[in-house]
Amino acid sequence: MTAVVHSPTVWTAGEVVERIRARVGHPATIRELMRVLTIPSEDRHRFRRRIMQLVEAGELIRIRGNRYGLADRMHLVVGQLQVNPRGFGFVTPEHAAEGARPDIFVAGVHLHQAMHGDRVAIRLEHIGGRPEGRIVRVIERANDDLVGRYDVDDTGVGFVLPFDQRVIMDIQIPAGATGGARSGQMVVVEIDRWPTPSRNPIGRIVEVIGRLADPGVDTALIIRKHRIPDAHEPAAVAEAERLGTVVTRRDLRGRTDFRPVLTVTIDGETARDFDDAITLDTLPNGHHWLGVHIADVAYYVKEGGALDAAAYTRGTSVYFPERALHMFPAPLATGLCSLNPGVDRLVQSCLMEIDRRGAVVRYEVHDGVIRSDARMTYTVVEAILTRRDPETRQHHAALVPLFERMETVYRRLHARRVRRGSIDFDLKATQLVLDEAGLVEDVVAADRNVAHRIIEEFMLAANETVARHLRDSDVPGLFRIHAPPDPAKVADFEAFTSTLGCGLGAPPDRVRPRHFQQLLQRLHGQPEERPVALLMLRTMQKAQYDAVNAGHFGLASETYTHFTSPIRRYPDLVVHRLLRESRGEGPSPARIEELRDALPEIGRHTSAMERRGEEAEREIVQWKKVRFMADKVGDEFTGYVTGVTGFGLFVELIEHFVEGLVHISSMADDYYRFLDADHALFGENTGKTYRLGDMVTVQVVRVDIERRQIDLGLVEILDAVRASQRNRGSRRRRVTGRGRPLGGGGRRVRRGRTRR
Repeated sequence: MTAVVHSPTVWTAGEVVERIRARVGHPATIRELMRVLTIPSEDRHRFRRRIMQLVEAGELIRIRGNRYGLADRMHLVVGQLQVNPRGFGFVTPEHAAEGARPDIFVAGVHLHQAMHGDRVAIRLEHIGGRPEGRIVRVIERANDDLVGRYDVDDTGVGFVLPFDQRVIMDIQIPAGATGGARSGQMVVVEIDRWPTPSRNPIGRIVEVIGRLADPGVDTALIIRKHRIPDAHEPAAVAEAERLGTVVTRRDLRGRTDFRPVLTVTIDGETARDFDDAITLDTLPNGHHWLGVHIADVAYYVKEGGALDAAAYTRGTSVYFPERALHMFPAPLATGLCSLNPGVDRLVQSCLMEIDRRGAVVRYEVHDGVIRSDARMTYTVVEAILTRRDPETRQHHAALVPLFERMETVYRRLHARRVRRGSIDFDLKATQLVLDEAGLVEDVVAADRNVAHRIIEEFMLAANETVARHLRDSDVPGLFRIHAPPDPAKVADFEAFTSTLGCGLGAPPDRVRPRHFQQLLQRLHGQPEERPVALLMLRTMQKAQYDAVNAGHFGLASETYTHFTSPIRRYPDLVVHRLLRESRGEGPSPARIEELRDALPEIGRHTSAMERRGEEAEREIVQWKKVRFMADKVGDEFTGYVTGVTGFGLFVELIEHFVEGLVHISSMADDYYRFLDADHALFGENTGKTYRLGDMVTVQVVRVDIERRQIDLGLVEILDAVRASQRNRGSRRRRVTGRGRPLGGGGRRVRRGRTRR
């Protein structure tokens, strides 16, 4: 019987790899692969395309002689390079090699012209202990352009010093390619020629942003550094404007009418868009009927349209201290999809019956329409419930019973979450107080009152309920997953907490969320609480989006998703579409297959965009904090040690929630040894130990605005060094460092004052 040869067009990528693995014993040319795998002539052009796709995916590696080999068979790993500013790097594998740890160390001499963020192929050389390797090929460059400071050297040659310190090569700028930039200005440089062993990359300046001290330059730099789209695409704006400004009679067809039900939104004072509203009634059996109504963005944003494509590219809204980059244009975000009071708005609603123990015993999901009765703020609701301010309660008398019911249901929901072991990191967030120029006037603790907690708990309940609905339906889902922590990291964490006289009370490979929760409860109110909580966060995995429901470790939830904010998160928009498709007859088999193919990539992309946005938000906040500290060189503050490394101590100042580094080189009263397991620095002669969680007094020694770094000194060590100098007859000097002012004026140093 003649064997049937299936066309490669029906093979999956995995099947092609397995056929090569089973039948081709060495790196081979495409012609050899076609011959060995008996590819028909009419399918050979498709087979070539499939091979190129596998090369792009990193499954196959192209080597000399135009031969293609399996990456793992050649001891190669494909991943993204993360460069440390000190000159070495780590590669995070896309497919972790068997027996290898997640990150592979790459010494500086083995980077081989690869740049931060590049997708590379790396050859493993040391598997025992810490895996190490050398980069053998750059598969895909991360950046075609960079932001940085333009300068001219002593010979008149121009160059750009990258703003991202992880890009450790300057970019040479030939004469005539400066774009009118002046020395010292921040610019965008487009790379024309990549680095070689004998020269740096070469580029041309395509945009001049301004000088660091200019208002708004810091935010503009962060936006360009992280490649976050700023202005909305004209096609997306036009599509949003065509939707109009009001809900029409046609829009209401087939929807549940919630307009007669008392409905409120609760947001911050400065919020401009409101995408969630709450209803709450008491049932005859004593249970509560909680309604979480979310703006029906999916009704307006059609899959494949201009708005959808632009939102997918962004993945999320990004919030900076003085401005926001919204996922959708304003006509949609603050117009049709904002649940403003007194107007009809389309929603997708999740209604839940909550029993006395906080369990959801029944639920319904609807396409609905609401008309919000009041736009409330967290501050006002807190005044009603916690401070019980008579004037505020009288002004909102008609709503007070609703808010009191909300507090009752919140406490039941929260108690149930605590019982199952959900982890609450109740860390104080920081809030920047800005002036009109966008400069920081103060750094204060962000208020998180009972109103914040009510809305947070209601959103968690709705997200979990919708996730269970998708899991139990025949429709593929997009879930918010949080994997259990790496047992090795848990063991390191346990080793440290045991030195404090407490621990998790479970083996690292069998730890559960409740073990972390109980530890935080035992440390509540103690000095070690915040540092231990921060270390615990670093022990945890990062949450992400995935088509496979793997549960959420931190919430101790078997099933979780994001449903409650489709105006600012693309995954929520997808979940709204899936939720609608799950009702009625459901999607066709072809649609189900389409979703199964698309959802994994949607999860990967939106997770990456979320990480990009979070990194950008953290970076601009840190930078503004550094600028805020620029005139405080010489001042003394009290702080907690929040991190210990071989090169020093990270200390967070209690007064301003600002973190700086006490470099090991400034600890000149002894030789200090890094005790990794104890998260401590130990003085070999004095016996002094500085460890995670210690309260210390520090002096601001130097503020480097360009590098976004605050250098601190331990006051007791600085005093000891000064005393030693006096004893040797040295002239007394005050340590003030080289602080950089915000503008062109002189440096202000406050002397002899300790802040409390």
